[in-house]
Amino acid sequence: MSNNQPSASSRCVRVCQNRACKKQGAAKVLAAFKASVVPGVTVTATGCLGQCGNGPMVLVLPDRVWYSGVRPNEVPLVVEQHLLGGQEVEKMLYSRFHSESQDD
Repeated sequence: MSNNQPSASSRCVRVCQNRACKKQGAAKVLAAFKASVVPGVTVTATGCLGQCGNGPMVLVLPDRVWYSGVRPNEVPLVVEQHLLGGQEVEKMLYSRFHSESQDD
């Protein structure tokens, strides 16, 4: 078994459903992921992911990829590009954990 490239069958998408994320529309984001069935990918509602105010937060495991401010209409892009295509959606990455070359 190789752990270098996780297969789709081992992935879990966690969508925060805690208070702050819920106010920002996390229930609709969760519904959009659940409607976009990807074989072998588990979609789970989760409690607070500890990034309040940046939501709705989505965490893809075991990739450890964080997406922030996810809107329901962006879910198909995550599904197609990341879950099916294996490429992170760079413009949606949570900058706190995925910083490339930021001039802050």
